Amino acid sequence: MMSSMSTKNINTHLVEIKDYFKVAISVDCVIFGFNNDELKVLLIESDLKEFKGNWSLLGDIVRPEEELDAAAYRVLKERTGLEDVYMEQVQTFGGIQRHPAGRVITVAYYSLVNIEHVELKMYNNELHWHSVKDIQYMAFDHKQILDTCHERLKQQVMVQPVGFNLLPKKFSLRELQNLYEAILDVQLDRRNFRKKFLSMDLLMDLNEEEADVPHRPAKLYKFNFDKYDQRKKRYLGIGF
Repeated sequence: MMSSMSTKNINTHLVEIKDYFKVAISVDCVIFGFNNDELKVLLIESDLKEFKGNWSLLGDIVRPEEELDAAAYRVLKERTGLEDVYMEQVQTFGGIQRHPAGRVITVAYYSLVNIEHVELKMYNNELHWHSVKDIQYMAFDHKQILDTCHERLKQQVMVQPVGFNLLPKKFSLRELQNLYEAILDVQLDRRNFRKKFLSMDLLMDLNEEEADVPHRPAKLYKFNFDKYDQRKKRYLGIGF
């Protein structure tokens, strides 16, 4: 026969388990784009009264039957109409007071999209691209999440060709350098930058030039992903 002490312990344990299930899990997507030589992020105006007038990342609660990655791709598709994009899980944020509704643990992702291909889906609140360098404050802990994902992007562009996801398929060396400078927030020597990339033999000269530009048309290139896939085991990244 079960003792009263054992029954008490079981009831206490059940109460503790119920408390654990009061925690929600969400995903927050840092959607980076590149436009007018600036690194940008897609933000939405917060619809919570606690953060009225502030901007936040795009995110949502993960549904009970949903995988984390699937939830992140769902948020991306619902708001941009895009599916086949570069996305990476970065970090989990679980501060106790991070959400006014209760304990919400969020998993942050960053994705890289070509702004020209994005068709923004508007609902009730505002949705806009913002220059990353101009953002000072955001709702929740989203500024911390944005900064963390930006740092990850800085690391990744130095070891993998992920930045090309932000460019059109055909680009000039000027556009390529502007992209790296925007992501890394540094100024790079023009001659060294071009010499480095051309020496890697991963850019395909398309024998085409820019059209309808206010300056002297530059040659257009395309990144050779097939050649990169063949070499990536010995690819040591980009050092400027």
